[in-house]
Amino acid sequence: MSDLLVTGYEPFGEFETNPARRLANRLDGTEIGGASVAGVDLPVVFDRASSRLEDAVDEHDADVVCALGLAGGRPTLSLERVGINLRDTRGVADNEDREVVDERVAEDGPDAYFATLPCREMKAAMCDAGVPTRLSTDAGTHCCNDLLYAARHLVETTDRAFRVGFVHVPLSHEQAAVRDEGEPSMGLEAMERGLHVGLEVAVEGGSAGDSESPA
Repeated sequence: MSDLLVTGYEPFGEFETNPARRLANRLDGTEIGGASVAGVDLPVVFDRASSRLEDAVDEHDADVVCALGLAGGRPTLSLERVGINLRDTRGVADNEDREVVDERVAEDGPDAYFATLPCREMKAAMCDAGVPTRLSTDAGTHCCNDLLYAARHLVETTDRAFRVGFVHVPLSHEQAAVRDEGEPSMGLEAMERGLHVGLEVAVEGGSAGDSESPA
């Protein structure tokens, strides 16, 4: 059984590949900080992604969940600190062509949840390892934010106990080269190194009841 679950989204929209999925697949079956890793693909589809996450948490008995998603245009890894109770696709449909405007992720949920991984400590370790990383308070309003919020809501409303975080990753160098638009990118190996170091910190620190400070 695995106690570290890393998820990555499938390709979506204009992107023919997704480094988030590639990273989850690369980490699958490895060991980080003494924890075995399960890497799981998720569909870029509202509700289906969170349901798949819930199944994977139960299947792998995960203590720590780190979800990954692509944020084209960002130059660094981004540790998301908050998920908000809002769905708004802003003209970019999910992979089942669903567009939503001003919907709530959970009708009975609070306006926001903080991630429960030690984001600031993870950032410091990742930067020390030479991988540009920043803290972010904007996970958007699409499926990435939706998953972070839904995962935290699952913990708060069931007897499951796991810590949750979300990391947005930039375009890979290969993606940026194909697109040829001068966009920021990062090598897949550097992303993997940064995630490995950051997840070591996440595995070693805290318990499922500890919340990330908003400070």
